[in-house]
Amino acid sequence: MNMNQDKINFPWLLQMAWRDSRKNRSRLLLFISSIILGIAALVAIYSLGDNLRQNIDNQAATLIGADLALNTGKSVEGKAKALVDSLGKIRSEERSFASMIYFPKNGGNRLAQVKALEGDFPYYGKFETVPVTAEETFRNGQQALVDQTLMLQYQAKVGDSIKIGNVTFAIAGILEKAPGSTGLTSTVAPSVYIPMRYLKQTGLMQKGSRVAYRYYYKFAPNTDVEKLAKQLEPRFEAGDLDYKTIQSQKEDTGRSFKDLTRFLALVGFVALLLGCIGVASAIHIYIREKLNSIAILRCLGVKGSQAFLIYLIQIAGIGIIGSILGALLGTTIQQFLPVVIKDFLPFELTTDISWLAIGQGLAIGVLISILFALPPLVSIRKVSPLNVLRVSLDAMKMERDPWAWLLYGLIVVFIYGFAFLQMQTWIEALVFTASILASFVVLYAIASLLMWLVRKFFPTSWSYLWRQGLANLYRPNNQTSILVVSIGLGTCLVCTLFFVQTILLNRVKMSSSGNQPNIVLFDIQGSQKEAVLAIAKAQNVPVNQNVAIVNMRLEEVNGKTASDFEGDTTAEQSRRIFGREYRVTFRDSLSSTEKLTKGNWKGTYKSTDGLIPISIEQGFADRSRLKLGDTLIFNVQGTMMSTTISSFREVNWGEVQTNFLVIFPTGVLEDAPQFHVMLTHVPNPQASAVFQQAIVRQFPNISIIDLALVLRVLDDIFNKIGFVIRFMAGFSILTGLIVLIASVLISKYQRLQESVLLRTLGASRKQIFAITALEYFFLGSLAALTGILLSLAGSWLLAKFSFEAEFKPELLPVLIVFLFVSLMTVFIGLVNSRGILSRPPLEVLRQDV
Repeated sequence: MNMNQDKINFPWLLQMAWRDSRKNRSRLLLFISSIILGIAALVAIYSLGDNLRQNIDNQAATLIGADLALNTGKSVEGKAKALVDSLGKIRSEERSFASMIYFPKNGGNRLAQVKALEGDFPYYGKFETVPVTAEETFRNGQQALVDQTLMLQYQAKVGDSIKIGNVTFAIAGILEKAPGSTGLTSTVAPSVYIPMRYLKQTGLMQKGSRVAYRYYYKFAPNTDVEKLAKQLEPRFEAGDLDYKTIQSQKEDTGRSFKDLTRFLALVGFVALLLGCIGVASAIHIYIREKLNSIAILRCLGVKGSQAFLIYLIQIAGIGIIGSILGALLGTTIQQFLPVVIKDFLPFELTTDISWLAIGQGLAIGVLISILFALPPLVSIRKVSPLNVLRVSLDAMKMERDPWAWLLYGLIVVFIYGFAFLQMQTWIEALVFTASILASFVVLYAIASLLMWLVRKFFPTSWSYLWRQGLANLYRPNNQTSILVVSIGLGTCLVCTLFFVQTILLNRVKMSSSGNQPNIVLFDIQGSQKEAVLAIAKAQNVPVNQNVAIVNMRLEEVNGKTASDFEGDTTAEQSRRIFGREYRVTFRDSLSSTEKLTKGNWKGTYKSTDGLIPISIEQGFADRSRLKLGDTLIFNVQGTMMSTTISSFREVNWGEVQTNFLVIFPTGVLEDAPQFHVMLTHVPNPQASAVFQQAIVRQFPNISIIDLALVLRVLDDIFNKIGFVIRFMAGFSILTGLIVLIASVLISKYQRLQESVLLRTLGASRKQIFAITALEYFFLGSLAALTGILLSLAGSWLLAKFSFEAEFKPELLPVLIVFLFVSLMTVFIGLVNSRGILSRPPLEVLRQDV
C-alpha cells in the first residue's frame, strides 16, 4: 500500500470509506434513519412558516377588509366623531355586541356575536355565503347572515327566521367565512350580521351594554395609509380609537403565526434530538464492532487520524442521504399541514415548495448527524495496532478522549443556538436548552433507577423464560437506557397533553356541578330585575347571586391624568389603566372567592368619612403600580367620585362567580345607573332550555351564558389544539420506535451468538421466541412507565401550582397508552428479530469474530 503519511490523501480516504461501507451500507442508512423524521418535521414546519408569510403578505388586505379600521369600546362623540367623519367618503360602520339569538322554528336560543353593518364592507375579500348572492341581498331588507355553526346546531335553513331583540329577521344566507374569522372564532362566538338601520328597533342598545364600534375606510389606490395613520395617531389616542392598517394587520397576523411555527419547530427539534441520541448510541456500537478492522489498518500504517476520517466520511455521506430523505418527506408532510391547522387560520392557505426550508433542513441534518456521531468517532484515533492480537472484543476498551467532552459542549451550544434562532431572546433560549437537558437527565436517571431496582431485586423465583427475558436487558451493547429515554419522552409528551386537557375540563365541570351556578344572566336592567326573579321562582330555579354592576372610567391617579404619562415609556401600564371601562360593584363584605392580602376592608361608607375607600385586586394593582393610600378619581356617568385604596384582595378567577378588579363599599353607588348579573342553577338541559326561552321571549336584551355549552366549546377547542400538538409529538414517538428498530438490527450479531448458545444448550425456537418477546415487553413497559411517571409528576405540578386545581388522572387512557407502547415495542422487536430464529448454529459459529 503506497500512501503519503504526511498529507491527507482525500481520494484514497474516499475509496477506503466506500470499500469499508460495502457490507455495512444498510446498517449505516439505518443509523441515520433515526434523524429522518426530525428533519422531516423541521422542513415541514419551516415550509409552513414560509408559506404562511407569503399568504399573509398576499392576503393581508382581505384579513382586515379595508385600508384602515378604527375600533373603540364607547360611543364616538365630539372631536372623535368629527375625526371619524372627516377621514374619507368611502367608509362603513359596524356595531358589534353579544346577544341572545332566538330560533322561533324550534325554540332554540344561543349567545352569539351580533354585528350591525352599514356600508359596502368588506372592500377587499368578501363574505363567503350560501347562496353566494346572500352577501348582497341581506343588506337590502330585514334579513340576516347567520354563521354556519348556528345553522347546523339548530337545523335552520335559508328562509327560516331568527329573532334578535324585538326584531325578527329572515335568514338570507349561511355565513361560512368573514374577513379575519377562523374556524375557532365561529365555534366560540358565532356571528350574525344584520343591517344597521334595524339596530335601534331591536332595543338592545341600552345602558350597560358592551358594544364595540368599528369604522372601515377605503382610500384612493396611491394613498400611503400607514403614513396617514401615523400622523393621526395622537388624535386617535385622544379619542380612545385603536387603529389597524393593512401593514399592521400583516405584522400582527405574521407575529402570531410566527410564534406558532416557532413552537412547532421546537417540538420537531425534540424529535430530532431523540434521533441524534439514537445515532450516537448506534455509532458507538458500530465502532466497537469495527475495532478489529481499525486495528488491522493501523498495522498497515494508517494513522489514527486517517482511520478517523474514513469513518467520518461514511457518516457524513449517510448524513447527507438521510437529510435529503428527511427533506423530501417534510416537503410531502407540509402539503397536509394546512388540513391540520385550518381551524386556526383566518385565510385559505396555499402551499408551495420552499427551497429555503429544504436548504435549512439539509444543513441542520448534515451538521447535527456529524456532531452527534463525533464523540464515539474520536476514540478511533486512540485504537492501537496491538488490538488485532486480542481475541476478546470485550478486552478492547476504547480510551475516553478529552476531545469528546469538547464535542459534548459543542452539542449543547448547537441546541442553544437553534433555540435562540427560534425564540430571538437569549433567556428563553437558555431556559429551553436547560429544560431539554434536564428532561433527558431526569429520563435517563429514572430509566437507570428502574433498571437498578430490577437488577437489585431480580425475581429468582420466576420461570427460566421470564428470568432470561428480563436478564437480556443487561446484555453487552444493550441500549435499554437510550430506548427508555427516546420512547419515554414521546409517551410523556402525549400523556401530559391529555392530562392538562383533562385538568382544564374537569375544572370547568366541577365549577358547574352540584349546586354551583351553571347559567349566567347579564345586562339585566334595574326595571327588569324583579320580573326575572319572578320567572326564576316560578320555574324553581334558585338564584345563587344577584349583583349590581356600575360602569365607570378612571380620570386621575394621585392627581395625574392620562396625558401626564404621555412619552413616559416606563409608565406604559400606568397609561393603560385610563383607557379601559371599569365594571365595578358595591357590597359590605367580601365573597367566598376573595381573600384580603393588604390593608383594611371597609364595607360601609358615610358621607362624613371623606374619601371613598375602595378595594383593588392584588394582581391588577401590581401590574398598574398602585399602592395602598393612592387616590383615584372615577367618572360615573359624568359624576366624579374621589376614592382611596384601602385594601388589596386576592381573587380566585377560576370560580363561577362575579369577580371584580374594583369594589366600592355600600352607601355610594346605589343611585348610579346600573345593570344586574344573576347566577342561577338549573338541574338539567330540559329545564335550562325552558328557563332560557322564557327569559329571551320576555326580555330579549338579556344575554345568557350556558356553562354546559361553554364546556362543549372548550372541549372542542382543546381537541383541535391537542390534535396539532399530538401530531408533532407523534414524531417523537415514531423516532423512538425507529431508534428501537435500529438498536435491534445493530446488535443482531450479538443476538445471533446468544441464540446459538441457547439452542446449543437445548432451547427450542419457541422458547427463544418467548424470551425475545418478554425482553421487548419489559423494554416497552419500562419506556412507557418512565414516560407516564414523568407525565404524572409534571401534570400534578401544573395542576397544583399553575391551574390551582385538583388532579385526578383517568386510569383507562393511561392504561391504553401503556399497553400500546409496550405491545408496539414487542411487535417491532419480534419482526426485526425473526431472522435470528431461522439461522443454524453452525453458520454463526463459523463467522469470524
